[in-house]
Amino acid sequence: MFIPGITKRSSTNLEKRKGGGGGGRGGGGRGGGGRGGGGRSGGSKGSSGGSRSRPISTSSGFQFGGKSRSASAYGGGGGTPFAIAAGLPFAGRLVGGGQRNQVFGTRTYGSGYGSAHTTRGVAGRGFPFYFWPVVWGGGALVLTGTYLDSRIEYGDVNNSTRPGGALSTATFQAVSLNNTFRIVADNATIVSLISDLSQNCSSRFTTNPAPTSTPLNSSASVPRPEQVIQYYRASSIALTLDQYNNTATYAPEGTVDSPLPSGLDTTLLTCLNETIGLAAPLIDGEMATWAPSYFSLISVVWALWALLRFS
Repeated sequence: MFIPGITKRSSTNLEKRKGGGGGGRGGGGRGGGGRGGGGRSGGSKGSSGGSRSRPISTSSGFQFGGKSRSASAYGGGGGTPFAIAAGLPFAGRLVGGGQRNQVFGTRTYGSGYGSAHTTRGVAGRGFPFYFWPVVWGGGALVLTGTYLDSRIEYGDVNNSTRPGGALSTATFQAVSLNNTFRIVADNATIVSLISDLSQNCSSRFTTNPAPTSTPLNSSASVPRPEQVIQYYRASSIALTLDQYNNTATYAPEGTVDSPLPSGLDTTLLTCLNETIGLAAPLIDGEMATWAPSYFSLISVVWALWALLRFS
């Protein structure tokens, strides 16, 4: 994955490594609000992005739109989208179908939805990755009533009805530099990513205390939307840097993103970015099923009889 101002790093099997590094390949992206830190995961369409797939478990499962689905870290996603039935929240909107190679957005809120949406904001959109977009509000917003405040549609940060649970955050402090990275997502995603980021990148961030999932406080001064350096999975995951201020966030749409600050641990940033791209939990695509017909059952019975009769 490529982030402007950061040298692209290349490695294989990132998910198996520990201690930092990069994996996959990437290219710059452009989101609705301007050019910025987008990348794309390598691999063919529908690929898992890694050699292993780890099921994600939650106490209530991943329930949304009248369906319950399983999710996996390093999974490929995919499946057939479905429309939410009438009478349910978000009725008529499409859910599902998002694949691993579509995870990366840019620094623009509303990116990561693929080519279907080219403007910023998340109002009225479907859920290609099943998970709801993060919401910003309270002290996290410099201005209210902007495209960034989507709480009226998706609920506040403590809305536990979103798939994966209420919004949470985890902090990753660079060992040698004054860089404080945070991830924002639903609680199940944060817990899962802490495990993978600790395995891949722990030599570059402080582990005493170890990163933990903490409920997102909308009244806190950090993280804020202007600190986002990358959105993922239809803006349902955000990676922020406390020392970053993207003035394009509150500027007219199309404004070029502010450059990342100097004195940046690019090795840690690349490892965080690429691990999230490879390991962010995705809803599993439906398994192919065989629905036997009357004639197929007769054929099976006949074949078994013949095998026993003439053996």
